[in-house]
Amino acid sequence: MLTERQQATYRFIREYMQRHGCAPKLNEIALGIGIRSRGVVHRYLKAIADEGLIEILPGRHRGIRLLDDEVRESPSAYELPLLGRIAAGLPIEAIPDQDTINLADFFIGPGRFVLRVQGDSMIDAGILDGDMVVVASRSHADNGDIVVALIDHNEATLKRIRYHEDNSITLIPANPALKPIRYSGGRIQVQGVVVGQMRSYE
Repeated sequence: MLTERQQATYRFIREYMQRHGCAPKLNEIALGIGIRSRGVVHRYLKAIADEGLIEILPGRHRGIRLLDDEVRESPSAYELPLLGRIAAGLPIEAIPDQDTINLADFFIGPGRFVLRVQGDSMIDAGILDGDMVVVASRSHADNGDIVVALIDHNEATLKRIRYHEDNSITLIPANPALKPIRYSGGRIQVQGVVVGQMRSYE
């Protein structure tokens, strides 16, 4: 029999997989059930696995599989085969690897959202008009981060950020045709930091 906390952990895993189509990471489980210790989460997962409700898959970031019939992670829902390496410089021998990449590990997480880019101010950072960027919702960033910045509570823009000792902030485009603009700190609110990017060629 599971304890009340173990049952809450199991419910969180099921509900997370229903929403996201993949298993949560240990830190996401800890956050979801209101604890800090990943070691405690490990013990809860082992107890749930001993009851035959989940299978723990070693070596995977999201290595939990539900064993009941109601909610299952689709093995191909967020995974693509990793078939090897490809040279962007000198050619290399193409040797297939037997592995997969879980796209959820790159893009899905608490507080993340997607924005479609309009304009060419970040082209030298490889972000083109029409691309989609994955943003982690944050109110502060590090110097050099690409951020979603709200100017004067009105206009949102995607730029690199630089903080200055006088509390002013410079938003820096990645396009030589455009100039950085420096603002007083109170005019800028960081709404998130870019953590990923998507582009379709179809």
